[in-house]
Amino acid sequence: MRIPFLKKGGRRVPEKVFEEDVVRATDIIAPASITISQNYLKLGERFAKSFFIFSYPRELSTAWLSPIINLDAPMDISFFIHPIETSTELRKLRRSVTEVQAEIIRKQEKGEIRDPALEIAYQDLEALRDRLQSAQERMFKLGLYVTIYADKEEGLREIETTLRSILESRLIYIKPALYQQKEGFVSTSPYGLDKLAIHNLINTEPLSSTFPFVSFDLSSNEGILYGINMHNSSLILFDRFGLENSNLCCFGVAGSGKSYALKLEILRYLMLGVDVIVVDPENEYKALSEAVGGSFINLSLASGNQINPFDLPTPREDENPEDVLRSNIINLVGLLRVMLGGLTPEEDAIIDRALTETYAAKDITPETDSETWAKKIPIMQDFESVLEGMEGTESLVNRVRKFTKGTFAQFFNKPTNISLEKQFVSFGIRDMEDELRPMAMFIVMRYIWNAVRSELKKRILVVDEAWWLMQTADGASFLFGVVKRARKYWLGVTTISQDVNDFMKSEYGQPIITNSSLLLLMKQSSATIDIVQGTFNLTDYEKMALLESSVGEGIFFAGQKHVQIRVVSSYTEDQIITTSPEEVLKIKQAKE
Repeated sequence: MRIPFLKKGGRRVPEKVFEEDVVRATDIIAPASITISQNYLKLGERFAKSFFIFSYPRELSTAWLSPIINLDAPMDISFFIHPIETSTELRKLRRSVTEVQAEIIRKQEKGEIRDPALEIAYQDLEALRDRLQSAQERMFKLGLYVTIYADKEEGLREIETTLRSILESRLIYIKPALYQQKEGFVSTSPYGLDKLAIHNLINTEPLSSTFPFVSFDLSSNEGILYGINMHNSSLILFDRFGLENSNLCCFGVAGSGKSYALKLEILRYLMLGVDVIVVDPENEYKALSEAVGGSFINLSLASGNQINPFDLPTPREDENPEDVLRSNIINLVGLLRVMLGGLTPEEDAIIDRALTETYAAKDITPETDSETWAKKIPIMQDFESVLEGMEGTESLVNRVRKFTKGTFAQFFNKPTNISLEKQFVSFGIRDMEDELRPMAMFIVMRYIWNAVRSELKKRILVVDEAWWLMQTADGASFLFGVVKRARKYWLGVTTISQDVNDFMKSEYGQPIITNSSLLLLMKQSSATIDIVQGTFNLTDYEKMALLESSVGEGIFFAGQKHVQIRVVSSYTEDQIITTSPEEVLKIKQAKE
């Protein structure tokens, strides 16, 4: 390649062939071409059309612009508000009032039929003039412009038809900016330039109704990303610990994306330093535990992991040891009622007394210190020995021996040999026999609750397939007690269940929902949708949305607000939490 040279002062210097950069940032951003037509613009392959509002009704309702903002179509909306000098406008109003009043008098003198429109206009003008004179209101010129976008001209027409139907139902009328599409596009771009200059005279009160930020929104300055707001594609950023309680209920049919959504929540809260404990009936959280360096505790009769039902929480400084011991015994009576297949009133009283004596035999009383409590915790066999020494306990002893002798003793009659030291802990009980699973969930919940009460720390407790625990009145009662008291211990309880109907069969189902400030409803079955609608006061639109929603879509409630949500994740998050058999197989093959 030859480089051209120029002679300069007797020296040969290379000629500057390229005086400017070949590609600039504006070249990358700008469309390949712009075509300006009489009623639309074509930006590259995309169409745009601008409109202006030219007529408003006598009265504007609050948030009348909300349906437009929430419309599922790309658009830009701009407001240009120009204040008007009050004295100038008062002179015009005085003249207008005089003209309207003269017209009314003329009609009266001629005996013509009264004109209600004139009388209403006169009243409105007088009222406005009074408010302007007393400085309660001001006058403005308002220019409101809208630019819509579509891939085809037909798309523009469809969006225009929708816009007109929404606005004209409110007696608000728009027109396309014919032969001014360039000016309309610039006016709705973030330049702050009012190129159309098409204004309506408006006072303060109706002007306030045009406030644009009225769409459904669940964004806050703190918290995690839960998903995308399907109303307006905004982000749902929320902190569950910022409400009156931090509890969450999640319902949806199998495969609707419940576990996926809540695993995402877990993963994101772990990044914020929050501890998470999971009761996992199907061992779904094992992969997540391994990925985040957590602890997965497999519970079964042959696993070697045991939890002693008689464990006690360590009383904190602000707690009375007597209250702690009494509460533990009451909960333990409920557990034994489940384990022993129910108790008569007499047996219930015997069990209560026997538990007190079992702890006392180990020198665990309200008067002894917490170190003694930790060192001398009894086991099921100690309880059996106390029962044997009491009268009328033959039936109880025989039933208790089921858990102190044989295979059941491997889990129920051993000291606890696990801990909650890791930030993420999952208790897997899939391999536990079906008849023992409600008992195992109850024991795990008691163990977790004791740990939570012993140390004040921000935590989340996830109870997956909560209907297992809700099968018995004592299990449901205990879960409700945890949900109700969780706030005092900086705990957020998440209950997950497939069927709202199964959950609501328990008398504690509705109270658990009531005591949960957060709610996530995923796809529902047609057999239970009416119950769901009645329980959560859903509209017919929301009912249909839950019947037809795709995987990962639903309705997210936070306090008094609720929006339609689509759960989204990054590629890395998806690789960690997915439970799709196809995806799991691909990940395993990739690792191999």
